[in-house]
Parts: sequence; structure tokens; C-alpha cells
Amino acid sequence: MSSYDETTPLAQEVADTARRKQALADTTLPLPSRTRVFTVANQKGGVGKTTTTVNLAAALAQSGARVLVIDLDPQGNASTALGVEHRSETPSVYDVIINDVPMRDVVQSSPEFAGLACVPATIHLAGAEVELVSLVAREQRLRTGLSAFLDESPEPYHYVFIDCPPSLGLLTVNAFVAAEEVLIPIQCEYYALEGLSQLLNNIKLVERHLNPKLAVTTILLTMYDGRTNLANQVVEEVRRHFPKQVLETVIPRSVRISEAPSYGQSVISYDINSPGSLSYREAAGEIARRGAR
Repeated sequence: MSSYDETTPLAQEVADTARRKQALADTTLPLPSRTRVFTVANQKGGVGKTTTTVNLAAALAQSGARVLVIDLDPQGNASTALGVEHRSETPSVYDVIINDVPMRDVVQSSPEFAGLACVPATIHLAGAEVELVSLVAREQRLRTGLSAFLDESPEPYHYVFIDCPPSLGLLTVNAFVAAEEVLIPIQCEYYALEGLSQLLNNIKLVERHLNPKLAVTTILLTMYDGRTNLANQVVEEVRRHFPKQVLETVIPRSVRISEAPSYGQSVISYDINSPGSLSYREAAGEIARRGAR
């Protein structure tokens, strides 16, 4: 008689992981008929913004999409996680928005997956907020560079993800003007919705005055710990406020997700079958299917 009990929490978790892996393996994601451009934004730091940008992009590329990540955060963490060069002398998104350098001259292929590319950020971006103030069409600079790049690209990109700095300055405004969709990561912790009304007001202002196509289409709950009442309360509250935008998938707290960037990788390539990777792949699937409607 086997001592293995299939009703234990561990056995149930193993079975659930196997089921999810199989479901993902059996699924082919639809590709959008035109490029979907997302700005990933939340002015609160530490909500999983860059992590979400990198892992959704990697998950969609792993499934066969062509994906571009634009790193608009001076810290350059998305560039690091995608394994692309971003030392100070590297041609970067700074050159695109400040010096009118064509985006094709700064884009790099990520070693993560075929079809995944990155426009890196360098430390020069830290001064770009001040430099943008005196430039003509200062809110449109990123959109101009991105539109020209997408128009001349020999193969179409299916997705663009723009990773914003955790502030609501001119760089973030440039990201909102360049996109049609906003993706907001919200962490399942105390004060999760703090500052969100300010972010939504800013998005409305950009929509009214600079980009009438902009809309919050996607909200992703991150850093979820199902053992706490607080996390479950936050999930309920966010779903009540934003029933149409919130993805079914929630991203768990995960050591693997935290470790991956230090190896210059997304969690998708670092440990594809870890719970964090499975969750980001499931979230990517939801985004792909929503866009195919």
C-alpha cells in the first residue's frame, strides 16, 4: 500500500501545477490583427511593474508573438531582466526621445526568446524630464519614434510594452501618448488602491487632451499570498471597482520571480514551470484572448 496521500495540500498543489502546465501546452494563443501598445503604469513603487512588463512580454514571445519592450525607467531594470546591454554609452530610448535618433538604431534583440526585442534605458534618462520641457511636441516624442519604427519594420510586432518610471512626469506622459492600452499592476497588500485615483485622473487628462484612444484595459493583481485575509480582501475590492479590467489570473508572491532578474532573465526562461511563470503565462493568455475578441 502506498503511503502517498493524494488528498494532502502538497499532492493537490502538484496535481494543480501539472494540470496548468498541460493546459498551457495545449493552448495556441491568438495573435492580434494589429499592434497592441500597452503602457504599464503605477506611480507607486514596488508593485511589480517592471516584473509584469518583462514576464508578460516573455510569455507572449514564448508563445510565438513578436514583442517589443520599451524601457522608459532610468533604473533600466527591464533592460537588465531581458539581458540587453544598457551601459551609459549604449544607444537607448533617451536618444530616441531627446535626439530624434531612429528607434531602429537603438533596438536590441533579447536573448530570451526569438521575436523579443528591447529598446533599453540608460542612466541618461534620469535627466530627460528636465530636457523634455523645452522641446517641441514634448509629449509626442516617444509616439513619433515608435510609430515610425513600427511602420518601417519588415515584420509586424504584435505587442509593445512600455515600462514607466514610478512617477507621473513627462516620461510617463510620453508613454501614455504612445499607447492605446494601459495595464496597471496592483499589489495585494495594504494601501493597494492608494494613489490609484490620481493615476486614473492623469490617464483621463491625457485621453482628453493628447490621446483620445487611451483606455485602461487591463489590471493585474500581483504579489498575492492566499494565506492572508488581507490579500483576499484586496482581490475582492479591486474586482468590485474594476470588474471588466481585472484579469482572472493573480500573480503569487514567488522567490523564482524575484530571483530571475539577477540572472538577466525573465521567470519564463529562468524556470518555466514554476508557479510564478505559469501565472504570468496564464495572464498573457488572457490578454491575448481579450484582444482577439
